[in-house]
Amino acid sequence: QAQLVETGGGLVPAGGSLRLACAASGRTYRSALVGWWRQIPMEREFVAAISWNGYRVYYADLAKGRFTISRDDAENAVYLQMNDLQPDDTAVYYCAATNSDYFLRPDEYDVWGRGTQVTVSS
Repeated sequence: QAQLVETGGGLVPAGGSLRLACAASGRTYRSALVGWWRQIPMEREFVAAISWNGYRVYYADLAKGRFTISRDDAENAVYLQMNDLQPDDTAVYYCAATNSDYFLRPDEYDVWGRGTQVTVSS
């Protein structure tokens, strides 16, 4: 199992953009899917996921049209490009890896990063 580290969070005004990165560190990882989640009060909310080969991509409704998930095998990293950010996007964002087909269940992810804070001001 890989160690995952998220970077790229920060403070931006409404309408701004951020690019989050999720990099494997210390160990090589191979999983069926890598997902992005965000922590909001009382739940962890699915944002997007990408398959190990990058050919299958999934987005929550909140992400469609604004966020783009991608991966770079050479860098062993997954990225989340976030455009047109709004105050409701404020959260701690986590990346996680799973070998399960049930990617919409957070309990199916066995490796998690520690998160990166995204704050969007109005």
